Amino acid sequence: MSSPAVLRADGSGRFRVDGAITIESAPVVLASGSALLATAGNATVEVDLAGLTDFDSAAIGVLFEWQRRSADGGAGIRYSNPPPKLATLAALYGVDALLLAPAHV
Repeated sequence: MSSPAVLRADGSGRFRVDGAITIESAPVVLASGSALLATAGNATVEVDLAGLTDFDSAAIGVLFEWQRRSADGGAGIRYSNPPPKLATLAALYGVDALLLAPAHV
């Protein structure tokens, strides 16, 4: 089993996800990531998904919830570098255009 994902800021308004987002880790990843994203204020931030090592459908829910919470705070999220299987999963659910679009403001 992979380690639960950690969202890290790189200091330039960008964030990176490293680890797994699965049904087991989703609540912790959601809470810790939401707290960190809240520090970005009302800027649109980029979240790099290249370090996502393992995921299931719960990852889609976490990414949408980060998006919603950011929008509620007047910010936006742009997800970059999704693993191919995550992009496929998002397409399967019909949410790829909403979740992995170029910008979410």
